[in-house]
Order: sequence, then C-alpha cells, then structure tokens
Amino acid sequence: MLIRSTLIALTILTCLRAFAPEPASAAEPERNCRKITHQSASYVACAFDLRQHDLRLFLNDADGAPYGSFRALKGDLSRQGMALPFAMNGGMYHRDRSPVGYYVEGRRKLKEAITGPGPGNFHMRPNGIFFIEGDTASVMETRAFLKRNRRPDYATQSGPMLVIDGKLHPRFIAGSDFKKRRNGVGIINRHEVVFAISNSAVSFHDFATLFRDKLACRNALFLDGTISSLHAPEIGRADFLFPVGPIIGVVERAE
Repeated sequence: MLIRSTLIALTILTCLRAFAPEPASAAEPERNCRKITHQSASYVACAFDLRQHDLRLFLNDADGAPYGSFRALKGDLSRQGMALPFAMNGGMYHRDRSPVGYYVEGRRKLKEAITGPGPGNFHMRPNGIFFIEGDTASVMETRAFLKRNRRPDYATQSGPMLVIDGKLHPRFIAGSDFKKRRNGVGIINRHEVVFAISNSAVSFHDFATLFRDKLACRNALFLDGTISSLHAPEIGRADFLFPVGPIIGVVERAE
C-alpha cells in the first residue's frame, strides 16, 4: 500500500512540473527602458550599451526635408529593412527644424557650435555637447569639447549642462518652482548612455539630481523642455503631439 501511494504521489508531482509556467525571468525579454521614481516624480529612463546597440542622430530624409516626427523616421527606416526600437528628441531647434547649435550626422558637420551668450535655456552656460565616436559616447562642456578638436560620428549641442564632473550646474536652485517636462542624456561609462524623460513638470535641479544620484552619471546634458518626446515601443510609448528637430535613435535590422 505504501509503494502504491508513493507511485501515485510521484505521478502527480511529475504532471504538475510538466504544466508549471516558466520563470518570469525566462519568459520576459530584457528591456532597455523602465519607469522610475525620483523625489516623488515619475520618469522613464532608457539605457543602451553602444557595443550592442547602433545609436545615431537623424535630421533630414533623403530629399533634404526634416523628418519632424518619430513616425516619419520609423517609416523611412522600415522601407530600408530597419527598425526603430527607441527614439527621443535630440536637442533644440529653429522653426525650420534645423538645430540651434553644433550638429554632426554621419561625420558630416551640419552646424557650427555656439559659444556666445544669448536667451533661453540653450545659452545657460555652461551648455554642452553629446557626441558618439564608434562604440563610445560622451557629454562634454562646449568649450572643453572644442579645445580637444574632436571629430565625432554624431553630435548635438544643447543646454544647459545638468551634471558636470559629478556636480550640478551652478545656476540650479533647490526648491525652484520653475518646472516643465524635461528630457536629457547622461553618461554611465564610455560605452553606456542613459536617456531620461519626466512624465510631469520638474525643476532643473531635481532633473539634474535624477542623473547624478539615481542614474549614477558624472556628466549629463539637458535636451529640451515642453516638447520632450519619447518613442519606446517596448513599454508602449509613442509620443506624437509635438514636432521635433534632431532625433536620437537606436537602429536595428527588422525581423
């Protein structure tokens, strides 16, 4: 009787194991974008290792017209057999969608750097440049970048700098009530970059501490404010309300 009971128990256990679901870690693919909270504000942060992801900047299509939207860029890439798993607006622009400052695409310099004073966030010096060289990336204060005579594959200038060598921009004020939706880019290490966008209005100070304290970036750059937009299909995000100028995007072969 004992042997028979044991056999029945073993049979039931075998059946349960056969129909048991796979562990969540095996069933769910690793994501580059995640929702995070910092100082009670909600953000989306997307991190990429450039040794594994092809990160580029885009401005105009083959006819020389600005893409102006993630949808237009995605459609163009699709016709080339490519996919766009991530995109974010990549810097400030004029009415014609041309970049305000330094801009390089495919090693072609389309706009010179601006170093002089002026109005608005872009000119809140020090401002900076985000640039890509092969499988490495960096954020550098504009004047320091120009002194080093770099020749990047891709680059975009914006401002202000958020974090400079581990320190917040000197003009940021803790507790400031000047708040807007914001997006930016930070450097984790020479191969890894992280992009972040706020889901609500935040101050420059709080946004900068997100990169320094939460995302562990010693250097980070503000990209834009009100028009901040994100294309991240893996989390069901596809912003389209605002026109964009330069676009930072990850490109891969379509399956």
